[in-house]
Amino acid sequence: MREFDGLGCRERPRARNGFLSRREPSGSAHRIYRLFILMLLMFTPSVDSSWWYIGALGARVICDNIPGLVNKQRQLCQRHPDLMQSIGEGAKEWIRECQHQFRHHRWNCSTLERDRTVFGRVMLRSSRETAFVYAISSAGVVYAITRACSQGELKICGCDTHRRGRASDEEGDFDWGGCSDNINYGIKFAKAFVDARERMVKDARALMNLHNNRCGRMAVKRFMKTECKCHGVSGSCALRTCWLAMTDFRRTGDYLRKKYNTAVEVMMNQDGTGFMVADREYKRTTKNDLVYVENSPDYCLMDRSAGSLGTAGRVCNKSSRGMDGCEVMCCGRGYDTTRVKRVTKCECKFKWCCAVECRDCEETVDVHTCKPHKKPDWLDLT
Repeated sequence: MREFDGLGCRERPRARNGFLSRREPSGSAHRIYRLFILMLLMFTPSVDSSWWYIGALGARVICDNIPGLVNKQRQLCQRHPDLMQSIGEGAKEWIRECQHQFRHHRWNCSTLERDRTVFGRVMLRSSRETAFVYAISSAGVVYAITRACSQGELKICGCDTHRRGRASDEEGDFDWGGCSDNINYGIKFAKAFVDARERMVKDARALMNLHNNRCGRMAVKRFMKTECKCHGVSGSCALRTCWLAMTDFRRTGDYLRKKYNTAVEVMMNQDGTGFMVADREYKRTTKNDLVYVENSPDYCLMDRSAGSLGTAGRVCNKSSRGMDGCEVMCCGRGYDTTRVKRVTKCECKFKWCCAVECRDCEETVDVHTCKPHKKPDWLDLT
């Protein structure tokens, strides 16, 4: 198996025993290395860095040099570099899922290049968006570690060996076998690694993050499914071997997206040991709900202090009345329409055997983009 560095650019060398080899950098490499880290610190915003940045860097760079990991995270990183590789790959996956879920919203889970906070100052506010990011990132770690365990990529874990013997479901009896996904190990490691920073302080934001981290972890476990293989004569299912497997990460993303819609506003309780719901009329338990402390900005205009990129230039749907509609997306500023030509496949026919032949058809479509914010006329006179 070929391995690549955290940026996905270079093939990483392997020793003969199959493990990644380590090359000691030369003196000049050390100097370039330190210069890179110094520039990284100088040109990134003054926001606390995060383990989320692992998705953009190799595990060794993170452990030894990049600020943002608390001591416990750094120790886990140094002790289990192969797990950090999995977390890095997982980070790319959950960020893509976040961007998919919010692709039609004013805030679309935008990431900032070369920013060790990944999302910038928008994460400083304890908002619904922050709640979702913490939940989906925690879920992403569980998913990535569990998957790597089952695929035999990690030395410290493998398949879940606790499921043995006979069991039954609505289709009848079966034998546990195969390779069940080790979800419990994934949850255990994710809790230890992701929660480490929040457990160092006791304030409303830390409690909020811990709660949403847990919701993310449990969301992955919620969609575990039983998969089976039949061993009966002529393909019958008289005998079945079954195992537990994770579903596609999209189901977790969809679930947490719904939880974002119904997120509950909370506040610190009087003794500072937990939080309570801000709405006194709210009677349901918040155990499985995302929670937030501060209301979100409207994300209509660019606001560097709030981390908002605004919606100027965003594509909108003229005929929609939802979040992707031009009226909502453009915040009432109006939109520009551009006619563009697109080439699509059309008049497809099945050709025996076994191909599909299509023509390239050109069509002209209207693309609508949000107008930029217009300054008041009196500003031009000053």
